[in-house]
Amino acid sequence: MKNCAGYSLLFLISFIQVSLQQRIIGGQEVEPYSIKYQASLQYNNQHYCGGTLIQKQWVVSAAHCWKPNYLIKVVLSEHDLYKNEGVEQVYNVSKTLVYYLYNYRTFDNDIMLLKLEKPAYVNSNVQLVQLPSADTPPLSEAMMCVVSGWGVTQVYSYNLSPVLRAVDVQIIPNCQNYYYYRITDNMVCAGSPFGGKDSCQGDSGGPLICNGYFEGIVSWGTGCANPFFPGVYTKVRNYIRWISWIIETNSD
Repeated sequence: MKNCAGYSLLFLISFIQVSLQQRIIGGQEVEPYSIKYQASLQYNNQHYCGGTLIQKQWVVSAAHCWKPNYLIKVVLSEHDLYKNEGVEQVYNVSKTLVYYLYNYRTFDNDIMLLKLEKPAYVNSNVQLVQLPSADTPPLSEAMMCVVSGWGVTQVYSYNLSPVLRAVDVQIIPNCQNYYYYRITDNMVCAGSPFGGKDSCQGDSGGPLICNGYFEGIVSWGTGCANPFFPGVYTKVRNYIRWISWIIETNSD
């Protein structure tokens, strides 16, 4: 007979860990401005979440990164958070739109759109990401992807990376088995079967890129870089129609 009390305790521990995590371990600093679609969401001039530039005036992030729009600054062409490099583009946010079915308890539908007060200046440092389409090949087992951000670089650390970092991770299938069936069709898992590579605190809202396409948003997980609990990402391709609708209806 299975130990139901043990499973309940494990689930409670898992939920507490998830609640504490905003969600790059095992990666390395990228060449400055090489990830041209990466955005930093900042509050009180401090980075707190990542984002991805999809249109000149639109950035995608995680719904759990929501704050009132007047409190958020979006910074593009950023590399070192603690240096003014002279090429940063800083924008106020005029609208924050969270997906209407977002569940803050389970992190299902963890996606948000931010409208910049004015269009970003696309140049050699700032480019739009490529969204998947109906013709984009599906994600497959062990497909290699890259996730980037300014999150902590060591498990249990509280210090953000001063510079943008990235790490290669692979798609992990059937990860509902790891998370006691809390994974929905709107989520995809990625990490390393051996652990040691993952997104972590401070990377939330940032991009997961697979075969050149924006496929995931850093969402949640239990701990960081644990081989038994891969990182969980919002599956971007499930929201292409919603993204298009939001942009069209908020074009003023």
